[in-house]
Amino acid sequence: MASILFEIKNNIALITLNRPEKYNSFNREMALLLQDVFDKCNEDKNVRAIYITGAGKAFCAGQDLAEVVDPNGPGMDKILSEHYNPIIQRIRNIEKPVIAAINGVAAGAGANIALCCDVVIATSSASFIQAFSKIGLIPDSGGTFFLPRLIGFQKASALMMLGDKISANEALQMGMLYKVFTDETFKDESLKIAETLANMPTKALAYIKQALNFSTQNNLEKQLLVEDNLQQKAAITSDYKEGVAAFLEKRLPKFIGE
Repeated sequence: MASILFEIKNNIALITLNRPEKYNSFNREMALLLQDVFDKCNEDKNVRAIYITGAGKAFCAGQDLAEVVDPNGPGMDKILSEHYNPIIQRIRNIEKPVIAAINGVAAGAGANIALCCDVVIATSSASFIQAFSKIGLIPDSGGTFFLPRLIGFQKASALMMLGDKISANEALQMGMLYKVFTDETFKDESLKIAETLANMPTKALAYIKQALNFSTQNNLEKQLLVEDNLQQKAAITSDYKEGVAAFLEKRLPKFIGE
């Protein structure tokens, strides 16, 4: 059974973490395969949005600890440098929106992979946990970077040290998520968001993503220069011309992602 399910439908790349018997925890095969899938999405012009979710009851429980203690396993160094860090870098650098549809528990690296995505949506029964301190580790997979920026230093520090399990609604109130849907409507509503993004001006979305990436390290003066540069690029796209024409003609735009 493939540990990653992948299909393209209506310009959306549908990615499913598929180790449900292990709560979709990562092993080396799954981590490397996910990187390959992101590379395919990056190269395929037909992909204009990426939707990642989990099979079964969990989104992702983080690292499969059986692999960590296996003397013939990759070891912690490779797990970070060859598995998780490249996944985070791909998600942040790919020039297409990535939607994390959290269908169940998101723990450890699974939680932090979700939080680095562009739009994070959860079902009401989902939960999040920074599980690292429970086994004597620190948050990785960008957790110490993204979580304090999302919810503030104090709350991030407490969640990381205490390892509290929080509900989707608590996560929403803290600012970790965009929206929470009921279990019954979650799949349809989360796919609607992916469909909306897949029909928007893809290059503009990529430039928004780039601007946000730069904003984490720039002062205001430098960020204004970034905005200037990216806005000039956006202003010569076909979708910008179509958007302006549609506005003036009082019709819905038909964006092509160029």
